[in-house]
Amino acid sequence: MFANEIYSFSYQALILILLLSGPPIIISTILGLMVAIFQAATQIQEQTLSFTVKLFAVIFTLIFLGGWLGGMVLQFANSVFSAISRAGAG
Repeated sequence: MFANEIYSFSYQALILILLLSGPPIIISTILGLMVAIFQAATQIQEQTLSFTVKLFAVIFTLIFLGGWLGGMVLQFANSVFSAISRAGAG
């Protein structure tokens, strides 16, 4: 029974990682593509422009979604710790 819980928590952790990393990656990809199109249209060859825009986009995304992302991590940690206490008590 304990091995099944470990497999279940491992699966949930991988899904949680995908959910947590999804929004910053999607925002960074979209803005990076927009900046690349802008640079191609205007023939600006500045290498750091795309990096700077993506960096600030990821920072603002993490600030804006930080509470929701942190809540998901806290909920997962609570379920893991409660399962550990149940296994220790039983």
